[in-house]
Amino acid sequence: MHVAIPLYPRFTALDAVGPYTVLAFAPGWRVTFVAPEAGPVLDDQGTLSITATASYADLPTPDVIIVPGGPGTMEALSDEPLLSWLRTAHEHSRWTTSVCSGSLILGAAGLLEGGRATSHWGIIDALRTYGCEPVRERVVTTGKVITAAGVSAGIDMALAFLAEATDEETAKTVQLAIEYDPQPPFAMDPSLAEKAMALIV
Repeated sequence: MHVAIPLYPRFTALDAVGPYTVLAFAPGWRVTFVAPEAGPVLDDQGTLSITATASYADLPTPDVIIVPGGPGTMEALSDEPLLSWLRTAHEHSRWTTSVCSGSLILGAAGLLEGGRATSHWGIIDALRTYGCEPVRERVVTTGKVITAAGVSAGIDMALAFLAEATDEETAKTVQLAIEYDPQPPFAMDPSLAEKAMALIV
């Protein structure tokens, strides 16, 4: 199973690296970071780069697509080479997925119309622009399109479709291998929403 994760300037690293780590541990799975051309792409902090080892042209028909989100999403919504690659790759993919605001990119490519999708809580209502129903859930599946909520939810999503693609035991084994057992020290506090949004835009 070959997974492609497209990178664009100012993506959020965990959106990409979370699912990457899950699937890189899965036996027989291969994950490739792609971009318009091979080379490093800087994340939203401008200090971490991930190297795309292939161009869009090098990997036109992956089995799985995972689109990360991040502050660079707004510019990516009009990135026609990315959107065109997504449309073509989606025709052949087994799953087309997104993490966080990456769902807006799927929407801009015309892949969400008539379905249900989720995204980061701060921008989820923007999904209506693309003719889909926003759903405030951690992972949402509509056919072969799977969207995850904000940032860390990408790990949940990757484990969920790994179980479907292989079996539950494989997904559980990977979950144990990466010791994914979330026990956050704090409950989510909606009163901090304004401060939280300031950190991610």
